[in-house]
Amino acid sequence: MLQGMKTVAAAAVAATIALGAGVGVAADYGKKEFTVVGTWGFLDHWKERESTFWQKVIPEASGGALTANAKPLTELGLSGFEVMRLMKLGTYDAVHGVTTYVSQDSPAIEGADLAGTIQDINDYRKAVEAYAPVIEREFAEKYDAKLLMLYAWPSQQLWCNLGDKSITEFSLDDLEGKKIRTYSTTLGDFIEGVGGSAVTIAFAEVVPALQKGVADCGLTGTLPAYNAKWWQVVTHNIRIRLGYASSFLAMNMETWNGLTPDAQNLIMEKLKVLEEEMWAATKVNDQRGMDCNASGPCDLGEPGGMTPIEVSDADLDKLKQIVTDFVVKRWAERCGTQECIDEWNATVGKIAGIEASL
Repeated sequence: MLQGMKTVAAAAVAATIALGAGVGVAADYGKKEFTVVGTWGFLDHWKERESTFWQKVIPEASGGALTANAKPLTELGLSGFEVMRLMKLGTYDAVHGVTTYVSQDSPAIEGADLAGTIQDINDYRKAVEAYAPVIEREFAEKYDAKLLMLYAWPSQQLWCNLGDKSITEFSLDDLEGKKIRTYSTTLGDFIEGVGGSAVTIAFAEVVPALQKGVADCGLTGTLPAYNAKWWQVVTHNIRIRLGYASSFLAMNMETWNGLTPDAQNLIMEKLKVLEEEMWAATKVNDQRGMDCNASGPCDLGEPGGMTPIEVSDADLDKLKQIVTDFVVKRWAERCGTQECIDEWNATVGKIAGIEASL
């Protein structure tokens, strides 16, 4: 009998220790349905990753406690420029977006993706991660938002309708006088630097604009250009990298602060996985997009048949001059303070080998 009582007592002590260590204690996720805006519904980031994260990964990981009404901006009739302001108003709990689309209230945010500063995806990721604290601060101060993740799209390149696909030579000098679709101030600075005329057009409206001659060229990522069927209205792909459409996931600060610690930890844990998936996909899809827009191989459908034009060393030298004299200089003027410039020089500028100054 005494031995039996000792066994029961020992078991009770062990159970108490286990509970004290958190073993077997159910996580407290609370209960929340998020309203979420994703990126473009016809592009792969939404179809393969963003939608899966909100509609499957988080609900399953939380045992159904955390769910989401998540829709791409195209389904909601949004352009992408307004998502942070709408989230600040409380219309949405979380939004995915492009940093240069939402930098109206903070030029510092734009510093994450200044046109033409970096030509390599690995260097670009290092630059974005180094600059993340600046974006995090600006989101909190200007939009009352919590930055949760940064990622990118395939490299933003030039897509021009030159009429004759047999043309195989083209340089930045040939962009003079051309109407070029843009979506950000920094890309507009580049276009002005080459003597072109910037035309701001929402992504979903670019194909008819190119078709009707509203624009001669457009700027977008390699795989997005293919998925949106730009190859139907454009003849040439000028393979110069003008950015990677630095993108983010942010959450309304009140929503974030209202979550339990367990819910916050779960979201951040799962976002680490999503972030790696995003960067890996971007790296693969950069070349995939170029191949699909040209003669292949293309695992997504028929090749677009565009004529690719590789950038010469002379054009790369010219690009660096334009970036220094127009892109970075004008951004520094918009940013306006030495602190802002110093932050950029210590992060993005250091990796790009370019120095900003007032």
